[in-house]
Amino acid sequence: MRVKDTLNLGKTKFPMRGNLPNKEAEWQKDWEENKVYEKRQKLNEGKPTFELLDGPPFANGDIHMGHALNKISKDIIVRYKSMDGYRSPYVPGWDTHGLPIEQQLAKKGVKRKEIGMAEYREMCRKFAEQEIAKQMAGFKRLGVSADWDHPYITYQPEFEKEEVKVFGEMVNKGYIYRGKKPVYWSPSSESTLAEAEIEYKDIKSPSIFVAFKVRDGKDLLDKDTSFIIWTTTPWTMPSNLAICVNPKFDYALVNADGKKYVVAEERISFLKETLGWENVETLKTFKGSELEGLKATHPFYDRESLLILGNHVTLDDGTGLVHTAPGFGADDFVVGMKYKLPIFSPIDEHGCFTDEVPEYKGVFYDDANKLITKRMQDNGSLLKLSFFTHSYPHDWRTKKPVIFRATPQWFASIDDFRDQLLEELEKVSFIPDWGKKRLYNMIRDRGDWVISRQRAWGVPLPIFYGENGEPIMTKEIIDHVADLFGKYGSGIWFEKDAKDLLPEGYTNPNSPNGKFTKETDIMDVWFDSGTAHAGVAKLRDNLTFPADLVLEGSDQYRGWFNSLLITSVAAFGVAPYKAILSQGFTLDKNGVKMSKSLGNVIAPSDIERQFGAEIIRLWVASVDASSDVQVSVDSFKQSSDSYRKIRNTIRFMLANTTDFDPKENRVDYKDLRPEDKYIVMKLNDLIESVLNDYDKFDFASVNKSVLKFLTNDLSTFYLDFAKDVVYIDPEDSHSRRSMQTVIYDSAVALAKLLTPILPHTMEQVWEYLKEPEEYVQLAEMPKAEKQADFDEIRSTWDTFMSFRDDIQKSLEVARDNKMIGKSLEAKVTVYPNDDLKAALAKIDSNLGQLLIVSQFEISDQPAPADADQYTEESVLVQKAEGKVCTRCRMTKTDVGSDSNFPDFCARCAKIVTEQYPQTISEGFED
Repeated sequence: MRVKDTLNLGKTKFPMRGNLPNKEAEWQKDWEENKVYEKRQKLNEGKPTFELLDGPPFANGDIHMGHALNKISKDIIVRYKSMDGYRSPYVPGWDTHGLPIEQQLAKKGVKRKEIGMAEYREMCRKFAEQEIAKQMAGFKRLGVSADWDHPYITYQPEFEKEEVKVFGEMVNKGYIYRGKKPVYWSPSSESTLAEAEIEYKDIKSPSIFVAFKVRDGKDLLDKDTSFIIWTTTPWTMPSNLAICVNPKFDYALVNADGKKYVVAEERISFLKETLGWENVETLKTFKGSELEGLKATHPFYDRESLLILGNHVTLDDGTGLVHTAPGFGADDFVVGMKYKLPIFSPIDEHGCFTDEVPEYKGVFYDDANKLITKRMQDNGSLLKLSFFTHSYPHDWRTKKPVIFRATPQWFASIDDFRDQLLEELEKVSFIPDWGKKRLYNMIRDRGDWVISRQRAWGVPLPIFYGENGEPIMTKEIIDHVADLFGKYGSGIWFEKDAKDLLPEGYTNPNSPNGKFTKETDIMDVWFDSGTAHAGVAKLRDNLTFPADLVLEGSDQYRGWFNSLLITSVAAFGVAPYKAILSQGFTLDKNGVKMSKSLGNVIAPSDIERQFGAEIIRLWVASVDASSDVQVSVDSFKQSSDSYRKIRNTIRFMLANTTDFDPKENRVDYKDLRPEDKYIVMKLNDLIESVLNDYDKFDFASVNKSVLKFLTNDLSTFYLDFAKDVVYIDPEDSHSRRSMQTVIYDSAVALAKLLTPILPHTMEQVWEYLKEPEEYVQLAEMPKAEKQADFDEIRSTWDTFMSFRDDIQKSLEVARDNKMIGKSLEAKVTVYPNDDLKAALAKIDSNLGQLLIVSQFEISDQPAPADADQYTEESVLVQKAEGKVCTRCRMTKTDVGSDSNFPDFCARCAKIVTEQYPQTISEGFED
């Protein structure tokens, strides 16, 4: 027999390396084949429900790191809730309608206007279907557990039916109306856009100052005077119908180098410098209100421009007189309606002038800037032309500029129920809490929602028109269309004539001949995803409404959080969610937004191949996602290091409990040794804090707490000195079984606590534990169990751990001085004060063993001069006396005291004599 055969060296088949890139897919296949998600749902029947409503990603393109952050965060929450006493189903969703898919088909050469609508829409659906399959595979590869066989998809007939029913509820309450007013229009998309579809980028624009001659100055101004306006959109000049002034401002008639102009008095010095005036004299001043009703002449048409009043006019820039074209501006439209001005908007869907302005017909609006400024330059009305760079709205899909353009559109009135929206918002919890103010202000300030889009791939607006052009939107009709969509899908709208889509026998007094037409616009895609509360939660029996939580990026305050709230309150009178958790964006290591065009993208699939999905999951659990998150390969390397720490520590725990049967060998708490009770207390502290952090969705704190426990409490303390017990002491000794009890229970608790974050690894750990559940995912979260003596234990061991820090410092000094190498070569003598002495006495353990030194003494004598001085004690480190025991590796003075074992200390000789008596006669191999 060899000496090492007398030791209880830890053994386990749990591999040191996870081989995650290869093994994860095998585990995922096993979960799917054995329906682990379904078994978890079955276990949770009858429990309180926690529902996370999935914000649907758009079905276009491979998943990116932002997707990974989002979906893994959701998975962590749902897994935790499912193991913590809640029925928490997870139905994944996809947003599928709208422009991006049409653009992808266009890139493939599909010409929408050259093929039938039904064929085109089917091509869109098939493209979306392919993208969903691709993204679903990507999410599964991340280890996300969900009802993948029954996702919700916005093109599904049952979803479209519920969407139309929500629209019908809004119609019934009078919230839907048709109007012509300026909206964001994207010439590149040939469609209206909502505010949520706008992003801002810098562009270079012309800046012009234009003189309008007085046409009718009444008794205030002579005809040899001009009004000066400033604008950055020369292309809107053909549509000018008025000049707006603020009634409260002071305006001045000035003589500038022999010419008379009207400008705001406060802007004179600015204009003198900007326009290069040398001699300026103020002839008289008057309030803006006195200018109302005066008339000017358009700079290049024989047409009057009315002087009107508006409080939107400011003195921040320009001249204090605002060029007003009601067809091309929100403020212009509002003030134009007040003065009953025409809503003149001579720009078509492509952004080109119509025949209403024949001299520019077919000219793209931006190209017209040069033509129009030259025209005014030639006739002398242009006072100055310059250029400047400023932030301007762009289509977030095509990345091209948008314009304000008045067109007939369908709107949802927000004013009609804004107060109710704000009241419901007050009931919602926000993480971070600043989100409440952000969404509240957006709802408070937003205008009416333009819900119509001029596209083909989407849910049609279920509106018919009589022969007189009046819209027909009765409850009977909308319910009938909703049922048709639920049965056949919304494509039927384009396949059937209007008369065939109406209820049987329907007649309309506005159409005596029974001739009807139907709306060709589709719903805004934000209306699609915004009705998910109806198309998912209210539609499925196993889901609840309102949802407990929604979790998306911070851009969704203006997007999905917004549209979801509006449609839910409008249709059902309540907010669709109880809490909103928002996350920042994923940026590259330099803080720049990731983009394929910039080449700074890190794809999840690349990290999976190099490190494994577990490392992405651990990274997600380590970052503060409440703000933007920088991503780099180095950040995954750091997570990989943390993963190895977790894996190796748990592997040591498994190896040293291989021969431990929790049913046969468990030691009751009351019989545990003091050091074991201390770790039990620390484990329960961990359980309590981790569960609390999970409840707050604070994954970073979960990760930090677990790593701290593994490193500080286990690896560098308990498991470090454990080797002298679990390796050396008799196999079935109380000391060893006491320690194994704590190690085993800690491993079980850690496996459960880490499953939401590292499900693959913890499922592998579970195979080596002796627990009844087939999968750790089917287990329940551990609960903190307080013991009556925990407070006393905490006080005593806090003192000991502070004392241990002092010992470690003195050992390090001795090591630096070459007195010792390993700590087992040391003899430590301590000279404590009375308080420390009493605390150490309470521990009643082998303190030398806890400190991993061979010899330890507490002395009542005065400390020698060469001892290290600390607040509570003095410490003297010396070279240990005696020989090294070849079995326990401690330096002892009693090595050889048993003649049968000349190389063993008395402790080891006794253990081997009792457990391996044959060695007395047989001896040991060299």
